[in-house]
Amino acid sequence: MAILDVIEFLDPTGKQIVHRVPEGGSGEFRIGSQLVVRESQVAVFFRDGKSLDVFGPGRHTLSTQNIPILTNLLSIPFGGTSPFRAEVIFVNIADLIDMKWGTMEPVTFRDSEFGMVRLRAYGTYAMAVADPQLFVNKIVGTQGIYETTQIEDYLRNIIVSRFNDIMGETMKTLLDLPAQYNEVGAGLKTSVTDDFTNMGLTLKALYITSITPPDEVAKRIDERSGMGAIGDMQKYMQFQAAQAMGNIAQSGGGGGGSDVAGAAGAGIGLGAGMGIGAGMAQIIAQGIRPDQGGTTAQATPAQAGAAPTSQASTLTCYNCHAQIPANTKFCPECGANQVAKTCPNCQQQNMPNAKFCNNCGTQLT
Repeated sequence: MAILDVIEFLDPTGKQIVHRVPEGGSGEFRIGSQLVVRESQVAVFFRDGKSLDVFGPGRHTLSTQNIPILTNLLSIPFGGTSPFRAEVIFVNIADLIDMKWGTMEPVTFRDSEFGMVRLRAYGTYAMAVADPQLFVNKIVGTQGIYETTQIEDYLRNIIVSRFNDIMGETMKTLLDLPAQYNEVGAGLKTSVTDDFTNMGLTLKALYITSITPPDEVAKRIDERSGMGAIGDMQKYMQFQAAQAMGNIAQSGGGGGGSDVAGAAGAGIGLGAGMGIGAGMAQIIAQGIRPDQGGTTAQATPAQAGAAPTSQASTLTCYNCHAQIPANTKFCPECGANQVAKTCPNCQQQNMPNAKFCNNCGTQLT
């Protein structure tokens, strides 16, 4: 192997934390060789498997003055210029940013709103090598090249383990978590700092970017929030029914053709739609008007064609919604007929103003 007179290393990928020169083991160095260390590096000098010295940024000339321990190791007959087998390990001490962490599977937590919920968490962190000798001796060992990808999984598992412990102690409900990201992140950073320090690393920053439930749980939350936005379910159902009846009436009136059968079909559809629509209009009006205290959305006996009973002393005019006596045939307020129409074909009871039977479509006179 050739004697190395200039020892240096440049990382074109930006992913290497440690690089050994030479990569395959020890090499032959000469007293007087030049060691070049960049600003973002330190170099750890090894001989016979033992760390001798750490060199900071700059150009260094290998001699018995800057490596005192070599004095007794070199052979005197060679005049202090003898080559000796050693190795230099370059350690990247720059901040390694945008490193990812996250849960592999959702973790179950207690939740005051949902009982229990499974959550996934993701985030980023930044770190740097604080103690090069410790990091090389405890983590890298004899590897020639050591990249960030080789330690990411191990560090991620440490962070996730600490995260689960903190969440289990502090979490109340999923709905409050977005306001607690900074607090949980700060507690998590403090919790894992010692783990990093024991490996010769320093944790520069740690952030939580998201804590989310699985897709099926998120769907149920969306449904629940939608129910909250609706508010009064009865009024919402009445509104939906009114829209449906309006669609039926429109579709019934637009299907006429040029022949008699088409016209008859259109008339039946229109009549059915108008009859049902009129009935729903009264139900909706009674359901949403606050001034109709004690009045329900059901048709009164007089409107249904039955004889009035003592239980219903008044009824609501379908036209002007005035309260009138139950046995009234014409509204004293607007004059509208209050007697239900009986279909001559199917005997179905229809609203007093219906033009077609809402059951069979027969024209009512």
